[in-house]
Amino acid sequence: MGSYRFPNATRLLMTADSGGSNGYKRRLWKTELQKLANFMGLNITVCHFPPGTSKWNNIEHRLFSFITQNWRGKSLYDLVTVINLMSHTTTSQGLLVKSAVDTKVYPKGIEVSDDDLGKVKLKPHDFHGEWNYTVKK
Repeated sequence: MGSYRFPNATRLLMTADSGGSNGYKRRLWKTELQKLANFMGLNITVCHFPPGTSKWNNIEHRLFSFITQNWRGKSLYDLVTVINLMSHTTTSQGLLVKSAVDTKVYPKGIEVSDDDLGKVKLKPHDFHGEWNYTVKK
């Protein structure tokens, strides 16, 4: 979705929690980031929030407060309803929410070998390189 707004981008910044499937220790997360960087032709910089601080994510707080206001009192009975309510969220200051349904089925229990992890072009940053790094295309 962002490629239309930023067609000349050469890099992408992602913020992520430190736990769950996108945790900074997750091997699959890093190998899939490499695939995404290669596919998009962009270097991807990831900054993980330190453990226990995911609530620091200002984007989530600013975005989800308006989304929840928009769907207040409405039944969230299926995915299409949720996506439509999210997509129709706006503010007087110009916030527009874009969302789409991902119908792909993702396999569980994927093991990442040391060889596969070694192919990730990961450059740790000087400050907390375990949480802040760039995956080169």
